[in-house]
Amino acid sequence: FDKVLLLDDNGNVTLGAPAIEGASVEAKVLQHLKGDKVIIFKKKRRKGYKKRNGHRQSFTQILIEGIVATGAKKAAPKAEKVEAPKAEKAPKAEKLVEAVEEKAPKAPKAKKGDDLVIIEGIGPKAAEALVAAGIDTFAKLATASAEEVKAILDASTSKVQHLDPTTWAQQAQLAADGKMDELKKLQDELNGGKAV
Repeated sequence: FDKVLLLDDNGNVTLGAPAIEGASVEAKVLQHLKGDKVIIFKKKRRKGYKKRNGHRQSFTQILIEGIVATGAKKAAPKAEKVEAPKAEKAPKAEKLVEAVEEKAPKAPKAKKGDDLVIIEGIGPKAAEALVAAGIDTFAKLATASAEEVKAILDASTSKVQHLDPTTWAQQAQLAADGKMDELKKLQDELNGGKAV
């Protein structure tokens, strides 16, 4: 066992965060056995329902041979995942994404984009499709036209083709400017992202 959380060496206690580097416990498997039988009895009174079942839990008996504080062998590295080739985007959608990126004002790159789900009418799947197309901030969504966004949604493999992005740019502009109160008022007048 290579994940040791605590070591006590005659009063000298070492705590891990969460595990202690290099520590391990060496054990030997003696046998595999089953525990005592447990009876599970179910009954519903006045219904004629009775069910009796038994269970024996499986156990492994081990013998601890030693505890090594440092210099333990590390576990074998996990096999690397082989990624399947991704499906290519439609060429029309790629051109639209490039056009949107050119229109967007150059801003310093943030570690993470904005949470597009705040915009009424955009759900998690639609936000995922937009981020995959390069629209990950409110500013980029505000500069994109409804036709460009609709083309991105149509090219997506998720079932988001039915969404109507006509008011998304307006909502994104309010969110980018930090006018959350005005955004809430506008969203109260909308129904699923569509003007009522």
